[in-house]
Amino acid sequence: MADRATFEEDVMPIAPKLYSAALRMTRNPTDAEDVLQEALLRAYRGYHTFKKGTNLRAWLYRILTNTYINKYRRESRRPAEVELGDVEDLYLYRRVGANAIGGAERSAEEEALERFVDEDVKQAVESLPDNYRIPVLLADVEGFSYKEIAEIMEVPIGTVMSRLHRGRKALQQALWRVAEDRGILSQ
Repeated sequence: MADRATFEEDVMPIAPKLYSAALRMTRNPTDAEDVLQEALLRAYRGYHTFKKGTNLRAWLYRILTNTYINKYRRESRRPAEVELGDVEDLYLYRRVGANAIGGAERSAEEEALERFVDEDVKQAVESLPDNYRIPVLLADVEGFSYKEIAEIMEVPIGTVMSRLHRGRKALQQALWRVAEDRGILSQ
C-alpha cells in the first residue's frame, strides 16, 4: 500500500504527461486542466489502495481515462455552453494562459511535434471517435502496451486490439485523403 505522504513525490513527475494525455482526450486546455485536476484528486483519495511496485503510470492513466469518460457522459446530458471567444478583454488572458501551459508543462518531444505535425494530421486524429482515438493515443503517443491499455480502459485486450486496428485504419484513410488533396500522392 502506498502512503499519501509520498503522493506528490511519486505522482508529480508524471503529471505533465497526464496533462498532455488529457489535452489530447478533451481537445481543450481548460477541459484538460479540469479532467486532470479531478483525476489527481481521485488518485490522491485512493492512493492508499495503490500497491507499491505495480505500474503507477498505468494506474494514473486509468483514473484519468475514467474521469474523462465520466465527465463526457455528464456533459452530454447538459445543455451546450456558449464560448466567449469574441470578447476582446479575454484575448490577452488566453494568450498568457496558453503560453504558460504550453511552455512549462510540455515535453521537448511535444514541442518538436507541435512544430512538425501539420494541423491536418492533428485534425485527423481528433476526428476519430473516442473509442478509437483513446486507444490510438495511449498506444502510439503514450507508448502503452495492449495489456496496459486494456487495464486503463477496463476492457478486454481483444477489444483494445480491435479498436486500435480500426482507429489506425481510419487514421490512415484520413491521412491518405490529406496527402491526395495536397498532391503528395499521384492519383
